[in-house]
Amino acid sequence: MKLFDYAENLMGMNDQVWARHANPWSGWSRLTTLPLIAMAVWSRIWIGWWAAIPLVIFLSWIWINPRLFPLPKRTDNWMSKGVMGERVWLNRRLVPIAKRHADMAIILSVVSGLGAAVYIGGLIWLDVWATLGGMAVSMISKLWFVDRMVWLYEDMAPDHPEYQAWMRR
Repeated sequence: MKLFDYAENLMGMNDQVWARHANPWSGWSRLTTLPLIAMAVWSRIWIGWWAAIPLVIFLSWIWINPRLFPLPKRTDNWMSKGVMGERVWLNRRLVPIAKRHADMAIILSVVSGLGAAVYIGGLIWLDVWATLGGMAVSMISKLWFVDRMVWLYEDMAPDHPEYQAWMRR
């Protein structure tokens, strides 16, 4: 899917940024993104167009986050393996992955996207249930996606020295 490639290019992800993003603090703190964006958008009720300032800050967080944290001392944890698995997923054209991993990753990405669409609709129409429900669906499916990426990484790393090299114990 070219959408994944587009997102990686937009984020400016290179080997150094990916290595820093494998810091579990980076992965876990990214979970704040959707709630912070929701708060910024909903704040337009109280502060009008001034809500654009926190919105820009919180949207910037998406790009800043993978660069903010230092290289992790260890990557033998769930979140780091999830990030490394995402790299494996994005590299699947060069190093093919098992169909079961690809199919599930696509399904979870579609579900997350549908949740995001409901979330965005809730933000536009200031519908609290659509905002919260869409956010929940999007975040739960993203966490499930990360879990699948852990599995993908653990399946692929033993046979690929490049992937093994990402592990720090």
